Amino acid sequence: MTPDESGTPAVPTDPPGSDASTPDASTDDASIDRLSPLHSVHVQAGASFTDFAGWQMPVRYSSDLAEHHAVRTAAGLFDLSHMGEIVVLGREASDALDYALAGKISAIAVGQAKYSLLLSRDGGIIDDLVVYRTGDDRFLVVANASNREVVAEQLRERSSPFECEVFDESDDIALIAIQGPRSYEILSQVPGIQADGLADLGYYWSQTATFGARGEHNLLIARTGYTGEDGFEIYSAPDVAPALWQALMDTGGGSGLVPAGLASRDTLRLEAGMPLYGHELGLDTFPVQAGLGRVVALKTKQDFVGREGIEAGPAEDARVLVGLRSDGKRAGRAGYELFASASPELDPPEHPGDQLAGAAVGVVTSGALSPTLGYPIAMAYVDPAVAAVGTDLFIDVRGTRVAASVVPLPFYKRETA
Repeated sequence: MTPDESGTPAVPTDPPGSDASTPDASTDDASIDRLSPLHSVHVQAGASFTDFAGWQMPVRYSSDLAEHHAVRTAAGLFDLSHMGEIVVLGREASDALDYALAGKISAIAVGQAKYSLLLSRDGGIIDDLVVYRTGDDRFLVVANASNREVVAEQLRERSSPFECEVFDESDDIALIAIQGPRSYEILSQVPGIQADGLADLGYYWSQTATFGARGEHNLLIARTGYTGEDGFEIYSAPDVAPALWQALMDTGGGSGLVPAGLASRDTLRLEAGMPLYGHELGLDTFPVQAGLGRVVALKTKQDFVGREGIEAGPAEDARVLVGLRSDGKRAGRAGYELFASASPELDPPEHPGDQLAGAAVGVVTSGALSPTLGYPIAMAYVDPAVAAVGTDLFIDVRGTRVAASVVPLPFYKRETA
C-alpha cells in the first residue's frame, strides 16, 4: 500500500455501480482463486459462499429476506474486499483523470468523491467507478471486482502522457461496509475507532480515522454505499479487518446489526435503482441510455477518451433504461423479454414498414420480488416508443406474459430529515 504524505492508507470507497449481482450459491472450491481477509470470520458465522469475479464471497448468512430487512430497518455489515482500488499519484494526476474518465475529476475537493465512468473510444461503458481525492495530487479509483485489471491497464495507458503514476493497491486493502439507518449510531460507538467529525461527514465525502488501543491502524471512512440507505465504508489493511469486523458486530449486535451477503445487497441496490455492470451497464451501452448522461462532462471538458463516441450518440431507436412494476408475486428476471400485448394472439399484425408482429420491445436486466415494497420490480431496456411512465407492458415469465407498468426510478427512496 502506498501511503500519502500523512501516512494515511490509500483506501477508497465502493461505487454505486459496484459488483453485487445475485450469484449462484453453488461453488466449486477448486475454481476459486481468491479469499477475502475475512474469509475465516464468514466461515465461523455460517455463511454460504459463491464464486464471484474469481473470489469466494459470502452470498448469505441466514436468509436473504432477513438480511435485506435488517439493512432497511437497522444495519447490515458487508465484506466488499473483492473491489479494486487503484491509485493515481503525481503533479498531473487530476489532468490525467480528466482525460481518462467521463467526469471532471479535477473539480472535486480533497476528501470528496465522484461517481464516474470509464468509457471506450466509441462511447460504451468499460466500467462505472468512484474516484476519491485523498490529496492535492492523489486520487483513488474504485473499480468493480470483475473489471479491476482492465481499469488499471486503461488508466496506465491513458495517463502515460501526463506526469503521474498508477498503482493497483487492491491486494493491500480490505473493505467493510456498514449500511442502514442505525449505521452512524453503531459506528460512532465502536471502541478503538477514533473518527472526529463523523457526524458531520457529508454524502460522498470521506475522512481519515484510526483503530486500535493506541490508534495504530489507519482507516479511511467514507459516507457512501450501494443500498439506498445511509451508511459508511471502512477501509483498512487486510490484517486489521477481522478485528474491525468483530468490533462492529460486538457494538451493533444489540442494535440489530447483522452480517449481510451479496444476495441481499443485490435486492437492496435494485430497489434503489442503482445500475449494475454486466446487467444495466456494458460496452454496448451509452451513458445516456442508462440515464447517466449527466455523468459525462461534455460542457466542462474539451478532451477525454470517448468524447467523439458520446457526441455521435446511440442510434435514434436505441433502447433506454426504465423501471417496471408488476402485480402478484411473479418477478421478471434478467434476460426475460418484454412485449406490448398480453398474449401472442393479440400481437399487432404485420404491415409494410411496421415492426415485425410479436417482436419483443425490450428485455429485463435485473428483477426481483421487492422485499421492502412487497411487489415485483425490474429494470429493463425498452424501445423509446414504450418508455414513457405509465406505459403498460408484459414480461414473458417462462411462457406466460405478466402485466407490468413503466414507473420512475428509483423504486425506493429513504426518508431524510
